[in-house]
Amino acid sequence: MTVYRNRRFTSGRFGQSFHPFPPSGGIRRDEKENCDMAKKRAFPLAQAYGLLESGPVVLVTTARAGRANIMPMSWHTMMEFVPPLVGCVVSNQNYTFEILRATGECVLNVPTMELAKKVVACGNASGQHVDKFKAFGLTPVAASVVEAPLIAECYANLECKVVDQKLVAQYNFFVLEVVKAWIDPLRKRPRTIHHRGEGIFVIPGRTIKLPSPKTSFLTT
Repeated sequence: MTVYRNRRFTSGRFGQSFHPFPPSGGIRRDEKENCDMAKKRAFPLAQAYGLLESGPVVLVTTARAGRANIMPMSWHTMMEFVPPLVGCVVSNQNYTFEILRATGECVLNVPTMELAKKVVACGNASGQHVDKFKAFGLTPVAASVVEAPLIAECYANLECKVVDQKLVAQYNFFVLEVVKAWIDPLRKRPRTIHHRGEGIFVIPGRTIKLPSPKTSFLTT
């Protein structure tokens, strides 16, 4: 559909003129040389996830038959406040996938920038062949509710149980309930790691606080 700006049309038997769009409306596609869109370029769809990801990279720990594993993950989203529900995608090509589906438990460990190189190293090794705790100098700590261990060096640790696997077969999408959460109270401003794809990460910088009376359902 062609969109016009400042064009006048005559309509009806009374010959009344009108503007189909206000002066602030769009422009014709053949005038896009005057639009900011002309400066843009197509972006590869396979890299589109990097434009939307904003949550911190987490290290997912799982355990089965006395063996623990670590997998970095950034494809996750909060789904509910109470009980806290987290949706996440774990590829069925990953070693963690079958462990998570079989045990129904994991821990989401939140690393900070000091662990960035170890996070990348964990993502480039397979738990089928490597004990990542030993190989990358990370410390397992017993969880209080689940069998999977916490990572001591991480700022926060969320013990989780799988509560919904309906979308696993089609989308590798697990719904987790956080059953216990831990943080390091001494870290007042943790600098988490945010993945943009292709080995690019963003570290949070300046924090701003704006007036907002309803920042969560707890205030309503």
